[in-house]
Amino acid sequence: MRPLLEVIALGPGDVPGAVEGGADRLEVVADMDADGLTPSIDTVRDLKRACDLPLRVMLRANDGFSTSGSELARLRIAAHQLVNAGADGFVLGFLGLNAEIDVEATLALADELGGRPWTFHRAIDHCLDLDAAWEVVPGLPGLDAVLTAGSARGVGSGLDELCTRATGSERAARVIMAGGGLEPDHVPWLARAGVRQFHVGSRVRPGGSWKAYVDAALVRSWRILIDDAVAAAL
Repeated sequence: MRPLLEVIALGPGDVPGAVEGGADRLEVVADMDADGLTPSIDTVRDLKRACDLPLRVMLRANDGFSTSGSELARLRIAAHQLVNAGADGFVLGFLGLNAEIDVEATLALADELGGRPWTFHRAIDHCLDLDAAWEVVPGLPGLDAVLTAGSARGVGSGLDELCTRATGSERAARVIMAGGGLEPDHVPWLARAGVRQFHVGSRVRPGGSWKAYVDAALVRSWRILIDDAVAAAL
């Protein structure tokens, strides 16, 4: 299997570049000023009509990583609606008051996904005790990816943490999806550590602007870089 390249999509205008460039999957979000919130049902439906790439849809209602009972209830309803609109998987995860994994809230939402796979998003990078978080998160039912930069400040600060985590645990290496300020020169190090999932957003848009559509040539450059780095690491 080739390594996975996931690209952030804000709408159907991002589809041609992602498909032509060789992306494997789209992470569908809204409002990147808040680092990605739940998109509209219409956006997911339009993306599903525009491409055959799997859609992994964000379930997040505020710009933090905690949730409330009423917000969680709305997200559970949204999950069902998004499944009907064509979501193939989801992105979610919550922290408690002490910046620990809120397993109860996370599973309450994951239980509504109809068995679809899901990613625990970068909330994990904001935990106070990363070792404790990594003991819990990879074993959550249905999870097949953890989107992480290794640090709340991005991959530039968290590269050593990611590499150490991946080399020290096959289970961690299997689920780590490196993203959040990922740069091309990080990729060979991550590949050698055993990371096989990669996530990019603004870096595949001209000028790094969220107002620009995903560009096929930029996606292709990441596709080639990741494939070559993983092949060299084997």
